[in-house]
Amino acid sequence: MQKLRDPETGCDWDREQTFSTIAPYTVEEAYEVADAIERGDLDGLRDELGDLLFQVVFHARMAEEAGHFDFDDVAAAIADKLVRRHPHVFGTEQERAAGKIDGSWEAIKAEERAGLGDDSALAGVAKALPALKRAQKLGERAATVGFDWPDSSGVQDKIHEELEELGEVVGTRDTARIEEEFGDLLFAVVNLARHLEVDAEKALVRASGKFDSRFRDMEKEITAQGRRFRDLSLAEMESFWRGAKRRKG
Repeated sequence: MQKLRDPETGCDWDREQTFSTIAPYTVEEAYEVADAIERGDLDGLRDELGDLLFQVVFHARMAEEAGHFDFDDVAAAIADKLVRRHPHVFGTEQERAAGKIDGSWEAIKAEERAGLGDDSALAGVAKALPALKRAQKLGERAATVGFDWPDSSGVQDKIHEELEELGEVVGTRDTARIEEEFGDLLFAVVNLARHLEVDAEKALVRASGKFDSRFRDMEKEITAQGRRFRDLSLAEMESFWRGAKRRKG
């Protein structure tokens, strides 16, 4: 990476990059790691982990050039963090004997956040996270200080309330209000996922994959019968869709 970034003999593209221009690639590589895992492709996972590691190296090299930190500092920081957050593994003899204490992980993280000058329970929840993931993390953090429904029934009531509020603005031309109420509904649904111990992001990814598989199967069946999608009635589309559900599960 140092050679690629060399001002005189390096690669033009690599030299021009900044933290901001590389950040989207870092996120993309993380998703590709997750995709390889989802597909059970271990050879692909090896390659994608290498691509993700390269992103860490790239950022660390740019930081080193600016005099902030280097790759060794990155590795040392995560090692220190793991030791600090696992006193039942790395701590004193007494801490190890006591074993893992419920809530200790969040308590230690809260101390770390306070040390950074932000003592909010929501501190550290990255704004760049995918929307569903961020919503779920915000709900989890709020719950740590007791701001939560006692059970899932309260969340379901909230979903019905938000759905009614959305219905009140649907049909108007107030796109800002519609977007706001729709967002509130999604946020409530994510909180239900949290109470049901479901990863909302993963659930939607799988639902999207299922739709993709069924829709493609439906297209093939329609084409095999010498017909075109645009010529079908809604009832016929529904019939083909039910067939795809039977075949693809």
